[in-house]
Amino acid sequence: MILVIDVGNTNTVLGLMDGEQVRETFRITTVGRTTDELGILMVQLLAHCGIQPDQLKGAICSTVVPDVLYTFEKACRRYLKVDMMVVGRKMKTGMRVRTDNPREVGADRIVNAVAAQARWGAPVIVADFGTATTFDCVDEHGDYVGGAIAPGFKIAEEALFARTAKLPRVEVKRPPKAIGTNTVGAMQSGLFFGYVGLIDALARRCRAELGGSATIVATGGMATLFAGEAETIEHVDPWLTLRGLAMLYALNT
Repeated sequence: MILVIDVGNTNTVLGLMDGEQVRETFRITTVGRTTDELGILMVQLLAHCGIQPDQLKGAICSTVVPDVLYTFEKACRRYLKVDMMVVGRKMKTGMRVRTDNPREVGADRIVNAVAAQARWGAPVIVADFGTATTFDCVDEHGDYVGGAIAPGFKIAEEALFARTAKLPRVEVKRPPKAIGTNTVGAMQSGLFFGYVGLIDALARRCRAELGGSATIVATGGMATLFAGEAETIEHVDPWLTLRGLAMLYALNT
């Protein structure tokens, strides 16, 4: 069993993996913690599931927040007694990155691409709904060729609330119709259906540029919310990043 760690801008997801099977997951906020605070928290989370640190054979992490990386490495070593692999440190991925500057591609995007290609083949597109919404594209040769980055749904919602004097916060859900007959209904329509439009428009353009036959996969915290409405999404795997991390751990051990 290994511990996989996906550090995002807002939340960090930790997963206990048996091969590519997700055994347990934990979601914590991505904030500055000391090594001891983080280490004790991870030990407590494992204990909640009846797992002792000595049952772990390793750990692997991808992060878009470099500032917390040292703390995670040290906490894993001190409290879990394992050395943590880090995606991007000369790690084998089995995938060529054909972008203008491969070094600037987020580690989580490569992890998603590796996992999606392994499961659905190539070409494939991954739509990841996190703090930002990213589209990652793998061409017919199995190469990562780039993608698109858009503001995440929650960013759009927060901006609408913060920048308008009279508009309230609203529940995140699919409204019954596009024409809202009150302020809340109108906001929910604009946010939800507007975002579905963004998803389908970007997905269709990326698919066309890949030759017109790419499989489109959704992952991330809000994937299930939009998957039923977006016409382009064919598969949903909320834990795609965790599975990709487990694959890279196996490839590099």
